[in-house]
Amino acid sequence: MQDVARPAKALFLLAIVIAAGYLIDSRETNSAGGLLAPAQRRSLPDMTIHDLDGKIWRQSDHRGEVVLVNFWASWCPPCREETPALVHLATSYSQGELDVIGVSMDEGRPATVRQFVSQYQIPYTIAQLDRNFELSSAIEALPTTLLIDKRGCVAKKYVGATSERVFRADINSLLHEQIDE
Repeated sequence: MQDVARPAKALFLLAIVIAAGYLIDSRETNSAGGLLAPAQRRSLPDMTIHDLDGKIWRQSDHRGEVVLVNFWASWCPPCREETPALVHLATSYSQGELDVIGVSMDEGRPATVRQFVSQYQIPYTIAQLDRNFELSSAIEALPTTLLIDKRGCVAKKYVGATSERVFRADINSLLHEQIDE
C-alpha cells in the first residue's frame, strides 16, 4: 500500500508546485527542431543544486556547454524508458560540449535513487529534488527535460519520454550555434 501512496503523494506535490504558477516560456514538443530563436529564449536564474554526494553543481560553471536538465522519478515508467538514451548521450559527447544532469523527484531517502543510478549505470550528475529548487515549478509531468543553450537560456522543453534521436538533433543544433555575449 505504501508503494502506491508514494507516487500519488509525489504527483499531488507536483500539482501544488505547478499551481504556484512559475512556468518557463519554452517550446514544448518531443520532435526534433522547434528550438526557440535565440532572441526569444529566457535566461534561467543560476541553478545551484547538490548531487547525491553533497557536491554542488552550478549552471554557471557550464556556460559555453549545452545542458540537459532531466526531471524524473524512479517509479515513473516513461522515465525508465528514456534513461538509456540520456546515458548514451552523456557518454557520446566530448567534455565541454554537453552536460546532463538528472533531478530526481523521488521523495524520501536517497537509497531508491542510488539504486536506480546503479541499475541504469548513470554516469551524469544526479541530484534529489530540494523543495527550495525554483525550477521544480516548471514541471508539469515526468519526465520533463529542459534543453539549455550555451548562454544558459532555455531553448526547448520536452514533456514525456523523448528519443535519443530527437535530443541529439536538438543538441547538435545548439552546439553549432554562434553565441553572442
